[in-house]
Amino acid sequence: MKDRRRTILEAAARVIARRGVRGLRVEELAAEAGVSKALVYYHFEDRAGLLRSTLEFIGDRAERYTHRDLPAPQGPGAAVRDPAPSAHGPGPVVRAAGSAAHGPGSGPARREPGSTPHAPGPGPHGPGSTPHDPGTAPHHPGSALGELERRLLLELQDVPEIRENSTAWGELRAGAVFDPELREDLARVGVAWVREVADLLGQGSPAVPDIELVAAAERLTALLEGLSTRWLVGILPVGHARELMREAIAAEARRLDLPDRHAVCAAG
Repeated sequence: MKDRRRTILEAAARVIARRGVRGLRVEELAAEAGVSKALVYYHFEDRAGLLRSTLEFIGDRAERYTHRDLPAPQGPGAAVRDPAPSAHGPGPVVRAAGSAAHGPGSGPARREPGSTPHAPGPGPHGPGSTPHDPGTAPHHPGSALGELERRLLLELQDVPEIRENSTAWGELRAGAVFDPELREDLARVGVAWVREVADLLGQGSPAVPDIELVAAAERLTALLEGLSTRWLVGILPVGHARELMREAIAAEARRLDLPDRHAVCAAG
């Protein structure tokens, strides 16, 4: 990605988080990015293209912060992660749920109904290398359920980058109510995110019907979005939001009778 284009997208995420989609003005965006309006239109043909690219940028950024360390969370009730490094370097933090953060192609291979999901390919953090924060359930190292919990809980961290990403995602979602084109883009991202969570739930459990996995994924992703919003506006302390998310994951594991459910239930 060109440096100027990235700078504009970073500024767009900040402005959207601050003013919402309907409050996004090219003049303010250009000033925030330190570029001219002409340069904004050079990189993005129109407003729809800018919003679509910003949505993708937020998703890509969430993908990155699930695979690297972030600064320690701040503030009352903030979860503190285990500082011990993993076998492959500092432990990752997880992504958003959806954040919008999960664009097409960002998750594991799509699982067709009745098929056996593929194991995740090698990445920066191999099996057994994912650390957990002191409040995270001790799933079996490298398990799909443990990875799912890691990803969902990392979206609930009092870290500036995650706050901005989650807020911008929420504003884009709210803006889609009035913007059919943006609604289609968000729907596509949302479906991909649900599919990714369903794939993680289904790994190692091919006997569970795909429709049940998708329903569980829809409940978990919807809950995460709601918890994230309540945390961001100060209704819930982040620690309590994380605990509620853990309990929901444990409940879905029991409902689906997943192989790793005992580890979840023991911790929950």
